[in-house]
Amino acid sequence: MLLAVLALVLAVVLGAVGAGMALLLRGGISAKVEPTHAEAVIARKLRSLGIPGKYRQLSNPLSISKEVIEAGRGHFADHCAVCHANDGSGQTQMGRNLYPRAPDLRLAQTQQLGDGELFYIIENGVRLTGMPGWGDGTEEGRRASWHLVHFIRHLSTLTPREKLDMEQINPKSPEEWREMQEDQEFLKGKEPANREDAHHH
Repeated sequence: MLLAVLALVLAVVLGAVGAGMALLLRGGISAKVEPTHAEAVIARKLRSLGIPGKYRQLSNPLSISKEVIEAGRGHFADHCAVCHANDGSGQTQMGRNLYPRAPDLRLAQTQQLGDGELFYIIENGVRLTGMPGWGDGTEEGRRASWHLVHFIRHLSTLTPREKLDMEQINPKSPEEWREMQEDQEFLKGKEPANREDAHHH
C-alpha cells in the first residue's frame, strides 16, 4: 500500500515536472515564443521571493525634486531606454525581443513595487532575464539608482518635452551619428562629403 502511494506521488511529481519542461521548452530555446500568463505570474512571484526582506521596507532616501527627476531621466535615457523605451513602455526592438519581454514600467506590476524593491532590482538585476545589475558598490552609484526609482514613478506623467530631451541623450549607432552630422552640415549649407551616402531631403 505504501509503495503504491509513493509510486503515485512520484508519478504526479514527474508528470508535473514533465509538463512544466514541455511548457517552458515549447518552440525549443527560442526567445521569440510569447511567454504564457502562467509563466508571467510565476516569474513575478519568484522575483518577489528573491528580493531580500530588508529591501521591502526601504523608502527612497532622496527627496523628490526637479533636479532628482532630471538626473534620473538622463540616466534612464542613457542606460535603460534601449530596452524599456524613453516612456517606459518596453516597446523597443530590444525590449520586444527579450524573454521575458521588457515590462511596461508604467503599469501596476512595477509601480506597486516598493521603493526598496525597485532599488534592489536596479542595483542587482534579475537573473535569467535581460535585466542587468547596475550597482557598482559606490555611494554615487547607489544615489543614481535612487534617482532612477523616482524617475520610474514619474514615467506616467512624462511630457513630450522630456521625451524629446531624452532622445538627445539616447545611445546612437554609428549610422545614426553619421546621419546627425550630415543633417547638421546640410543645415549649415554644406554638401555631405560622400554624395552617394547622403540623405535626400
